[in-house]
Order: sequence, then C-alpha cells, then structure tokens
Amino acid sequence: MMNAFTFTIPGRPQGKARARIVRQKGKSRTYTPEQTAIYEQDVQWTYKAAGGPHFGKSPIAITINAFFGIPKSTSKSDRNSMLADMIKPTIRPDADNILKIICDSLNSVAYEDDKQIVSSSVIKMYAQYPCVHVEIMKAEYSV
Repeated sequence: MMNAFTFTIPGRPQGKARARIVRQKGKSRTYTPEQTAIYEQDVQWTYKAAGGPHFGKSPIAITINAFFGIPKSTSKSDRNSMLADMIKPTIRPDADNILKIICDSLNSVAYEDDKQIVSSSVIKMYAQYPCVHVEIMKAEYSV
C-alpha cells in the first residue's frame, strides 16, 4: 500500500457549489448543481485513471495546489509577476470550496470518508495552464 499519491486534474479549478432546493406541490427536494456533479465525476475519473490507491480508513493529509490561467488582458509585467508567484489569484472559487469539492469527490474512491482528513492545505496560484494538483498521503504522527 502506498503512503502517498499525486495526481493532476486538468482545467480551471472549481469550487463546491451549495446544494439547491426546489419546492414543488408543498414538497421540497435538494439536489447538487450540474456543474458540481460533473466536476466531481471528473475528479473521480482522473484519480482512477492515474491508478490512485484506496487508503482505507487511515488518517489522511491532503495538499491541493490550484493553478488558475492568466487572463488574456493581463499586461506583460503582471503576467511575469503572476508566473513568478508574486501575484496570487484572489478570485473565485474560494480556497475552502476547492478543498470541499476535491475531498467530497474522493469519498469511497481514495478513502472511506473525508472525515478521515486530519490535515489539509490549499494554495491558489497562477500558471500557464490551469489545473489542480492533488497530493494525498497517510497522515503519520508521533506522540
């Protein structure tokens, strides 16, 4: 069994959208927005295609690097500063929503449940090509 696994999800980072409620004839129904459901499937497929292991019920640490594309209207000097990591993306989605969609997507795929995650980190950066780089590892602690 591996202690760590890394994989990359191509495309713009997405965040977890709130569940929607529809009321019809006095009844309400909750559903996940379509864009969120599609992205969660993409994360699962990418993990499986990369040969990701199942970590079982072990405590998990997860690190997420979310790389955003640089807007076309950006000046050359700002573009260079973005690529040098001197300018960070303060745009949507929020870091916590990026974490949430990745962790929820990997339930029953990489681990039993995301309640096993005992340590997490999300960093938002700019890059030439947008993607999300994820590292999952067994959390090893000494007392």
